[in-house]
Amino acid sequence: MQANLTTPIATRKAALETRLIELGARLEAIEEELDSHQNRDWEDLATEREGDEVLEATGNAGKAEITQIRTALARIADGSYGTCARCGETIAEARLDLLPWTPLCRSCAE
Repeated sequence: MQANLTTPIATRKAALETRLIELGARLEAIEEELDSHQNRDWEDLATEREGDEVLEATGNAGKAEITQIRTALARIADGSYGTCARCGETIAEARLDLLPWTPLCRSCAE
């Protein structure tokens, strides 16, 4: 059962799809950056590796968000978007504005 939301589902779906494209492009750029590091100087290599750790963490966070977005798009497709996956209550509009991929209402997320 689709939750009764003031923001149209089509609008939320479009925003999620746009975010998915943005994340895909960001992950591609991160992969290219990580692949480009071939410095032979030990000092420069150490600096690059520190930067690589940050890039990898950013990439992992992006991958997790992509998974969450795809799951939210599946909930849109099956009509359960906006309904808490745990308790079945409607997820507050303000929560969906901040975390449009969330499957849980505020109470269940705590």
